[in-house]
Amino acid sequence: MVYFIGAGPGDPELITVKGMKILSSCDVIIYAGSLVSEEILKYAKDGTEICNSASMTLEEIAEVIVKADRENKDIARLHTVDSSIYGAIHEQVVELNSEI
Repeated sequence: MVYFIGAGPGDPELITVKGMKILSSCDVIIYAGSLVSEEILKYAKDGTEICNSASMTLEEIAEVIVKADRENKDIARLHTVDSSIYGAIHEQVVELNSEI
């Protein structure tokens, strides 16, 4: 399962309770390191694979997601604010649909 999570306006304590619960249960977290504070990763469980997408291409991000999904891992894609409002999800969904 892939979860797209908005990390809020920057303060790690302002993430939703649901977002925090998802982060604490996922096997892989991909976060926008140039925009999302690393402090929010404190909610990750031990052993979680964490990828900073700041230097990754869209294709590389999709590759990590597809590989983890094929291994039946839960993936959190963490963005700033509400990523559905600003369209960051759309380009990723299009890319992932082309990979599946």
